[in-house]
Amino acid sequence: MVSFTPFPEFDESRFDHIAALAPALDAFATDYARAKQLPGFVYGIVAGGRLVHAGGTGLADMEAHIPAGANVLFRIASMTKSFAAVAILQLRDAGFLTLDDPVARYVPELETLHYPTADSPRLTLRHLLTMTAGWPEDNPWGDRQLALGDAAFARLLKRGVSFASAPGAQFEYSNLAYMVLGRVVQRVSGLSFQEYTTQRILHPLGMMNACWNCEEARQPIARGYRTINGAVVEEPLAWMRCEGDAAAFAGLYMSITDLARWIAFMLAAWPPCSEEEQPVLRRSSLREMQQCHVLRHRKAAPVRIDERPPCEAGGYGYGLFVMEATDLGPVVGHAGGLPGFGSHMVWLPDRDVGVAALANVSYAPAAPFAMTLLRRLVKEAQLQPRPVRPATALLQAQAEVSCLLQQWDDALADRVVAENFFLDTPREEWRRRVEMLRDRHGTLRSEGALRLNNPLRGEWRMQGERGWCNVWVTLTPTVPPRVQYLSIESVLPPNKTMEQTLERLLRALAAPTMRRISSLAGPEVDRRGLLDHLRLANLLYGPCSIEAIVAGDGVERTVAHLYSPRGRLEAEVVIDPCTGKVQSLELRAMQ
Repeated sequence: MVSFTPFPEFDESRFDHIAALAPALDAFATDYARAKQLPGFVYGIVAGGRLVHAGGTGLADMEAHIPAGANVLFRIASMTKSFAAVAILQLRDAGFLTLDDPVARYVPELETLHYPTADSPRLTLRHLLTMTAGWPEDNPWGDRQLALGDAAFARLLKRGVSFASAPGAQFEYSNLAYMVLGRVVQRVSGLSFQEYTTQRILHPLGMMNACWNCEEARQPIARGYRTINGAVVEEPLAWMRCEGDAAAFAGLYMSITDLARWIAFMLAAWPPCSEEEQPVLRRSSLREMQQCHVLRHRKAAPVRIDERPPCEAGGYGYGLFVMEATDLGPVVGHAGGLPGFGSHMVWLPDRDVGVAALANVSYAPAAPFAMTLLRRLVKEAQLQPRPVRPATALLQAQAEVSCLLQQWDDALADRVVAENFFLDTPREEWRRRVEMLRDRHGTLRSEGALRLNNPLRGEWRMQGERGWCNVWVTLTPTVPPRVQYLSIESVLPPNKTMEQTLERLLRALAAPTMRRISSLAGPEVDRRGLLDHLRLANLLYGPCSIEAIVAGDGVERTVAHLYSPRGRLEAEVVIDPCTGKVQSLELRAMQ
């Protein structure tokens, strides 16, 4: 059995924070299940390589009065696709196939496909994995194919497959693609897809209770239901058997306990490291699965007018959806839905935390619950991203650049910077800038931690006798790495006039009136427009306070971060230094 060790730099108090939040999350799950009419509902939280909390509500079997719990088996539907992807990558890593092999090499029934255009590429395994086969979205039809036997599947493929687009042209979700991958696994390994997955993936990971059909179950199994005219009734199709390799698209039964092992297995691939590989799949291959290989175009869902739509972009990896969210960072996961069941699993590689949710009603909306839960965990349990380790070269560059900004030295500069540096900005200009910084700020000294974008790029603050500088460097890919770019932002605190203007701004933001706008704004400002701007900000954020001054000369221009319980704003204020009247004002929403 494989165990997973979390990356050591996370604060151990994160587990206490999750435990303290658990009662509120259990209550949220109960309320959600009631509102969505879910007969049985169970969820789990994974962190540090293990299931740290599980909660359940309702009944997994209303007839037998079996409560929904962490060890009850639910059908996980399309979440099975990630197991098919692991199987293919195992065979790829072992040298039995490549992802750019033509599918027809392993599934000759597809040799005579009629492609939609003369320039269509031949279908490859990569197309199937990434949902770019060009086959039409097939959820309503596909969800009824779970019991498709191998002979019937072969006949179906031999009749041909219709294309909606040329292979590789765009993302389109295809259950059929993963049914075919199940057949590929069988043809290459000599084992049925179900046997292969059980022997080579499930059991080595300690997922001993996962199964494909009810009669194999060693734990209580959830009965599937559907809702008709507000009444919950049994769903006969929930008992569909997995008869053949086509079940690779959706067939597994699994508990939250077992599913937690799967999420931990995926999270253990991050970050790249030099530790011993585990036997099921190389970490680099697991990371390959969890990276976006094709963009997914979708419309943003409507949100309440007092909420901001989430800023998200992403697509499909191998058997997994992948996206980048401004409030969460990288997000990986997959939903599942079949007659009688609905599920979702999702995790944050940078924060080493994941969530799974299982329900026993047709196409249960588990995804909104899981995403809300994940966001609550990040915010309320204060789960920070994994710290990035700086390269030694970056630490050295920080020290040397700090010395240069205190006292310019040509010899030191020549040792530190790359060949492009003085071609981009002449040496004489850098000397002038350093002298100007010294005149403006006095003696500068590094203060606080180095904030990293990656091990060879970062920023830090240098505190002066008056104000401070934000310093940002990025190093070259050469050996040794050298400074190729240096950015210095000089910041002076607001003077008395600017402070008074900021105070008037906060009062106007707390209670916008034309009288307050008149005392705030100069004659060149559209006062009616500014009043509307502040009224909108007041409705969305309410009264604010200054959290930090982040930029500006302190006399004519200041950029401040504003805080309210409803969110954060960035205010950029430009004033007439003689009168203190605002000449321009921008309020920008922050994540």
